[in-house]
Amino acid sequence: MAANSRTLEIKVISAENLQLDRKPIKKNSFVTVRTDTNSQFRTTEMDTEGGAYPRWNEKLVLDLPTHSMSFMMEVQCKTSSGVRTIGTATIPASDFVGGYVPEGYLHFLSYRLRNHKGERNGIINISVRMKVQEMYACASSTTWPHSAMGFPAAGNSSFGGGVVTGVPVWYGAYQKNS
Repeated sequence: MAANSRTLEIKVISAENLQLDRKPIKKNSFVTVRTDTNSQFRTTEMDTEGGAYPRWNEKLVLDLPTHSMSFMMEVQCKTSSGVRTIGTATIPASDFVGGYVPEGYLHFLSYRLRNHKGERNGIINISVRMKVQEMYACASSTTWPHSAMGFPAAGNSSFGGGVVTGVPVWYGAYQKNS
């Protein structure tokens, strides 16, 4: 993976209450996931039996550029007159990146879909996980019996791996009370 993007695993689980022209859809729905730059996209298989409550349970892997603020999910339906868009949802990257959860955490999210007029048109249920990137890993049974992850250190190390790791410490815990 390039240094200027993040790899996302997006599992498109299901949708609820999908309508086309104010009538529940009968079959043939699928989801397209696009980055906010529209440079790449992934599409699920078609659900032929779920009607207005389709289930895909399909994992899509997508590279999200680091400058991207969101990605878009578009639920579509194949009809006799062609492919029609049921609804779209824009998923902000801030919903699953940063904060207090560790990288690689699995987020289960649900979003309201909006049709081309901006009206509510169902809900989509997904899970999102940012794939963890190992910066540096070393393991050697002869020099150090444990696997380590961190940044390479300059010079030689008595542990043989030359790895620097850090643990965040709350500064206030070490101040004297007067």
